[in-house]
Amino acid sequence: MSLPLTFHTALSRPDLLAGPVAEALRALPWADQVRVAEVDPSLSDTAQFCEAYGITLEESVNCVVIVAKRGADVTYAACMIAATTRANVNGLVRQHLGARKASFGPVDVVTSLTGMEYGGITPVGLPGSWPVLVDDQVAKTPSVVIGAGIRGAKLWLPGSLLAELPSGEILPGLGVEADQADQADQADQVR
Repeated sequence: MSLPLTFHTALSRPDLLAGPVAEALRALPWADQVRVAEVDPSLSDTAQFCEAYGITLEESVNCVVIVAKRGADVTYAACMIAATTRANVNGLVRQHLGARKASFGPVDVVTSLTGMEYGGITPVGLPGSWPVLVDDQVAKTPSVVIGAGIRGAKLWLPGSLLAELPSGEILPGLGVEADQADQADQADQVR
């Protein structure tokens, strides 16, 4: 039996949103399509959340923050991928960002730069200079679950809206099955 979820229009419950998330939602013309629900913060991690609340992994979308470097230039980007996949960081993301090296952003730096909690980071409200790369399959998903900027809440919205964020763009092939991502990472390490 799944735990119950009570949905609200996101802006009607700013207490369930990190400050930058609420601010960004106020500026979006489609904010009325975004719902929020309070969740147990101890069950916020993807696998536990899906199991506890009866949400499929295909509907659950992870926001993976990448730091890309080329010489002294540093770029942060958010990758929106289904929980059933991994971001093709060392292949597609690195190339797309024109970086020589790409890796997962350090937790302390990312939480400081975003004003969001680890485990609740979401593309809504990220710094404006950060690209939001959306896997094409995520963009086709009718309803996705993402973070709300805090561990104690989740947002629901049509996947297509992620690409409509001010810095959003669809990147086909961003999310790959784990074994494909491992192979791509290994191939890039050999080069």
